[in-house]
Formats: sequence, C-alpha cells, structure tokens
Amino acid sequence: MSDVNWYVVHTYSGYENKVKVNIEKTIENRRMQDQIFEVRVPLQDVVEMKNGVQKTVSKKMFPGYVLVNMVMNDDTWFVVRNTRGVTGFVGPGSEPIPLSEAEVRNLGIGEPVEEVVSIDVEPGDLIRVISGAWEGKESVVREVNMNRKTVTIVVEMFGRETSVEIGFADVKKV
Repeated sequence: MSDVNWYVVHTYSGYENKVKVNIEKTIENRRMQDQIFEVRVPLQDVVEMKNGVQKTVSKKMFPGYVLVNMVMNDDTWFVVRNTRGVTGFVGPGSEPIPLSEAEVRNLGIGEPVEEVVSIDVEPGDLIRVISGAWEGKESVVREVNMNRKTVTIVVEMFGRETSVEIGFADVKKV
C-alpha cells in the first residue's frame, strides 16, 4: 500500500493550525519527508463588507479538519493519529479513506481558489448609499446578489418607485 493520497484528519475545533505545525515538526524530527509530503489547512479568501468597508479575510474552508498528503502505513498512521489535537482520520471505524481525485480537484488543491464574498446586509435591512449617483439615499434592501456583488434597493424616480442595483462597496448598513 505505497500509494500517495490525501487523507482528511479530524481535529479539535481551533486546533487546525497547531495540528499542521505539530505534524510538520514530527515529519522533520523522524525524517518522514518521503512518507508524509504535505499538511494543509484549506483556506478560502472571503471578501467581507461591514459598514461599507471591504476587507478580504482568509477563512478555514473546513473548520475542524486538516488534509494530509501521505503514504498510508502503520508508521504514518501512528504519527498523525497520535498528534496532539487530532481526534482521528475520516473514514469508517479506524480505516482512513483517501480523497478521490475528483474530491481533491474540487478542493482546488494545486489550483487557484475562487474568491467568496460576504456582506453584513440582507433583505429587509436599511442601508445608506455612500457613493455614486444615489449617494446619501437611504432605502430598504430588497435583494442581495452575491454573484454580481450588488444589492437591489427601491428609489423614487420621476414620481414612481424604481428598483436599482448598487455595488456592495457603495452601501453601508444603517
């Protein structure tokens, strides 16, 4: 069983980075670089909009999990399984199941990961437009479009209500 695969390791929540560092130290100390190749805490860049300020933060894609690229044998299993903070491998019983090629691809390992956007505004919230043609206008959010990174509000134009799409960066929650 000398195939190299990605395995998912379950950790205590918040211990993902500590587990990664501890496994990497053990690999170095025990000279296991030829059996355990990479330890990853998959991160995803999320663009957050809070009070009209856009900020990109890295968030864990799978809190409580670490990915390990390794040859599965008694030694590697023992090292990973006995790392402080590890609660076990993902798989039935004590049998670690490797990720399939499709799962590895879907995780974007070796590929750029698409940016995700989040905003602290949802339909029904009152917002103020802070820049652009409608600057200073306050309105209730009718719709949030994550793909286009816009909110839809209603403004009065020529005596009637009209829906307008405004970019996340141009609005602030009131």
